[in-house]
Amino acid sequence: MNHIVTVQEAVTAFADFIEPTNAELDAIELEMPVILADVDLLDAHIITLDRTPTELDARRIRRARRRALAARVALLNRTADATLPGGAA
Repeated sequence: MNHIVTVQEAVTAFADFIEPTNAELDAIELEMPVILADVDLLDAHIITLDRTPTELDARRIRRARRRALAARVALLNRTADATLPGGAA
């Protein structure tokens, strides 16, 4: 019988490398408005799964979709300004 202890030692040996780096955490922080807007859009869609969507549901989905698109545009504008020297296009 093989025990899991031998595998556990191999996995925990790399535990320090599993943590995200500061650059990865900064990237997540930069993308957080997009992530939250996508979660809101997903929530709006989930609400309508078990029933026929009403006009209120349709408006909620449209607003959530617009917020998600606006968050993506804002993220693209921020990253484009950060990557282009002098902000020139």
